[in-house]
Amino acid sequence: MKLKFSLFLIVCLYINIYSQENISVEKNQFKINLILPGIVYEHGFTEKNTLYSEFSLGFGYRSSYFGGNTWSFYPNINEQFRHYYNLQKRADNGKRTDKNSGNFLALNAIYNFESISTKKDFSEDTSSFTIAPVWGFQRTYKGGFNLSVNGGIGYNIDKYDNEFVPVINFSLGWVIGK
Repeated sequence: MKLKFSLFLIVCLYINIYSQENISVEKNQFKINLILPGIVYEHGFTEKNTLYSEFSLGFGYRSSYFGGNTWSFYPNINEQFRHYYNLQKRADNGKRTDKNSGNFLALNAIYNFESISTKKDFSEDTSSFTIAPVWGFQRTYKGGFNLSVNGGIGYNIDKYDNEFVPVINFSLGWVIGK
């Protein structure tokens, strides 16, 4: 009886040790963003940390009594150092963790270039830089469909003013590659 019990314990321990996978972020991941047309590259540094780099085309709308309604179109660069903190918990609950599906905390830096609008009715905004701590989540579903949302309070610096601003990023797109 002791031998059977000992063998049972050894088998259970062996299965438990070798069935646990090393949950970590993707080493390299490319995405296409559809809402603000752009491309994204996310590079994994460690098991839970990535550098998220996005180049996209942003837009703005302004309504003024004196200036009328104006639109602006501008390229921007969005960099985030992300820490995914719940990958193991998601895996333990049978949820997806592949392609960086998880919740994260990040330090976000956004540079908005000057407006590339050329029509008279378009605004000629200046460039700006925003830095913000953000919380967010990212999910990648079968077929590579990707959803990412994050937000926080940031500090914006431009030629005319420095101020605290809300920072909200929302993207829908597809993961390219494997």
